[in-house]
Amino acid sequence: MELKFELKKLHLKETFSIAYGNYNHRDALLIELSHQSCKGYGECVLIDYYQINLQDFVLKLKKVQHQIEAQKIIHPKDFFKFLLSFNLHSFLLSALDCAYWDLFGKLENKSFLELNQLPTDQLVESSITISIGDIENQINKIQKSEWTRFKVKCKGLDKMHVENLLQLNKDIALDSNASFTDEDCVWFQENVEVQQFSYLEQPRPINNYKILKKESFANWMADEDCQNIDSLEELIPYYKSINIKLMKCGGLTPALEMIKKAQALNYKIMIGCMTESTVGVSAGCLLTGLVDFVDLDGANLISNDYATGNFVENGKIILSGKPGLGIHLK
Repeated sequence: MELKFELKKLHLKETFSIAYGNYNHRDALLIELSHQSCKGYGECVLIDYYQINLQDFVLKLKKVQHQIEAQKIIHPKDFFKFLLSFNLHSFLLSALDCAYWDLFGKLENKSFLELNQLPTDQLVESSITISIGDIENQINKIQKSEWTRFKVKCKGLDKMHVENLLQLNKDIALDSNASFTDEDCVWFQENVEVQQFSYLEQPRPINNYKILKKESFANWMADEDCQNIDSLEELIPYYKSINIKLMKCGGLTPALEMIKKAQALNYKIMIGCMTESTVGVSAGCLLTGLVDFVDLDGANLISNDYATGNFVENGKIILSGKPGLGIHLK
């Protein structure tokens, strides 16, 4: 097996504004695992508020490259256990795990869906993200869009803003990226109209969720508070829903386990993404038959997508049906 890796720059179609800052591009690390004539791909991206350093990832890959390349082709779940011995950051672990699933499926001439017997009969539509901005501009984007589900970014609570969004009668979620105060959260929990929002994502900074009440009008969804399977039990009294992102939890292998446990604990589940190319989004698309919400618009927000595979078109998940994760570079 051969390991290659390359730093990439993803350019956004327009400035992406969230409570954490404004972004015109994202740096990404593309992973390629190859064997015989097959190539598998995975990806992770630099997210500043996760303290990611892609140069550190490159140095780590150089240190473990020989051991990875010497590894025989085994089942992806066994390969994941092998990767755990390197103590990798979850973002890098995810890129390698996804690349290996892609490679293994191509070698076996079977899709990830076949290998895991996953359903595809009811794929939930994805939302598209509406950046922070003037309410008039946000409403204009929603009304002009061909998508039917929206995740609106906000910074803090503006009650008039909330009222205007509710009047649209659209499928809308709010994501404050941890910018709500405790008082804001209490207001949401006591306001019956808030039930119209499909979910309210990551209202408070990490580990400040004790103000939240699961049994309220607000469908609170944990993002940064829910990093992996170990988070689930602790969050039960506070969150109805969780956002599973492959980079947060370490890839497709742990995501499958996390979904299984979250379902057993009666969470509503979303498959989400960062700003990613089709390499990252293709992997997430394969889990959409298992969940309640989908937010996989990452590749739709960039202007220089460098891959093809599973994708999202006006919210609809389009699966390629090809072996592995179905990823090919352009």
